[in-house]
Amino acid sequence: MNIIKYPSRDRWEDLTRRAAIDFTLLHETVRIVLDKVRRGGDEAIRRCGEDFDKVRIGTLRIGREELAESSELLSDKEKDALRVAAENIRAFHAAQRFNEITVETMPGVVCRQKAVPIEKVGLYVPGGTAPLCSTVLMLAVPASLAGCREVVLCTPPDTTGKVHPAILFAAELSGVRTICKVGGIQAIAAMAYGTESIPKVYKIFGPGNRYVTAAKQLISIADTAIDMPAGPSEVEVLADSSANPVFIAADLLSQAEHGVDSQSLLVTTDEALIPAVLRCLDEQLSRLPRREFAAQALAHSRIVLFRDENEAVDFTNAYAPEHLIIQTVNYKALADRILNAGSVFLGSFTPESVGDYASGVNHTLPTRGYARAYSGVNLDSFMKKITFQEITPEGLIRLAPTLCTLATCEQLEGHRAAVTCRTDNFTELI
Repeated sequence: MNIIKYPSRDRWEDLTRRAAIDFTLLHETVRIVLDKVRRGGDEAIRRCGEDFDKVRIGTLRIGREELAESSELLSDKEKDALRVAAENIRAFHAAQRFNEITVETMPGVVCRQKAVPIEKVGLYVPGGTAPLCSTVLMLAVPASLAGCREVVLCTPPDTTGKVHPAILFAAELSGVRTICKVGGIQAIAAMAYGTESIPKVYKIFGPGNRYVTAAKQLISIADTAIDMPAGPSEVEVLADSSANPVFIAADLLSQAEHGVDSQSLLVTTDEALIPAVLRCLDEQLSRLPRREFAAQALAHSRIVLFRDENEAVDFTNAYAPEHLIIQTVNYKALADRILNAGSVFLGSFTPESVGDYASGVNHTLPTRGYARAYSGVNLDSFMKKITFQEITPEGLIRLAPTLCTLATCEQLEGHRAAVTCRTDNFTELI
C-alpha cells in the first residue's frame, strides 16, 4: 500500500481521486450489443452468450424444475443463513415506508404527496468470479416490500448453462418470479428494451463489470432509469491508536478481494499503527484464496496519516467512501460528523461483512465519491412520489395575485390567463 504522511489540504483532491475509468472507450462496443438485442431479441441474446460466455442457452427463463433442483443443492445451513439475512433486510427496509402527507399551505390550498411503487423493475446480479446471492436479497427484498408489480432478475449462467443455486434460492425466497439466464451487456439491453422472453422494465438495479456499467449509462440517457452511477467497490477504515491492526488488515482485505480495481484506504492519526497493519496484511494475505485479486488491489490502495482527528474527518468527507469503518475510541462522536459516505460501520466489532450480508442495511451503495450526492439503494429507490393539489375558489382568489405577478415576471401570459379566466368569472362559478 502507498503511504502518505501529513498531506497538505491542497493535495487532498489528488488523494481522493479514484483511478480514471474512461467508459466512453467502451461505448461503441456496448452500443453494438445493445442494438443487436433491441433488434434481435432472444436469439441475439443467445448469440451474445455464445460469443462472450461460451455457452448456448436454449430457454432463457428458469423454470420451476430448475428452482426446485437448486434448493436441493444447498445445505440447510446455507439456506438458513439466507433466510436470516432476508429477514433482517426485510425488517430494516420495511421501517422505511413513507407515510402519505397532506398540507394546507394556505386557506383553500391543499397539497398532498403519496408514494407509489415503480411498476416494473429489473435486477442485475453478476455471476463472474463470485456468486453474489446477497445482492439478490439486497435488491429483491425491498422491491417486494415496495410492491413492484413485476420484478425481473437477470444473472449469467456458468459454462454448463447453470445458475448458482444460492442465487436461485435467494431469488425465490425474495418472491422473484421471472429469473433469466443472461448476463453482461445483453442482460441490460434485454431489460431496457424487452424481448420475447424478458419483459421491458422501467428501472434497472445492480452492480456489474465495466461493460455492464457502460451499458447502464447508455440506456439511462433515453430508455430506462438506473439505480445510480457505479464504479469499483471501496472501503475506508478511519482508525486511531486504540484500533486493532488485525481487524484493520482483515477489513482492508475483505474489500480488496472483490477485484483488482477495488480500493482500500486506511486513514489514521497514529503513525505506530501503520507498520503493525502492514505486518498483519502480509500474514493474512498469504492465507487468502483470492490473494491475487487482493494483492493487485492493495498495490494501488493507500494509507494516509494525519496529525489530528479533525483533519482525518475532513479528509474522509472529501473522499466520500462507499463503506466507512470507524475504529476509534470516540467512534460515535466521529460518526455524527460524517457527511459523505455510503454506509458507516461503527466500532471494532462491526466489519464491512455485516452490511454486505446480513445486518439489514443495503449493500448497493454509491462509489467513486458519488456518496457526496447519492444515497445507497433503499425502499424509496423502488418508489416514486406523486404530488396532488386541490384549490377551492376562495383559495384561488387568495393565491391569484402571487400567481399573476410571477407569470408576468416570467413573461408567460398563458400562465396568467389560466388563472384570470377563472377568477374573472367567479361570481357565476361559485
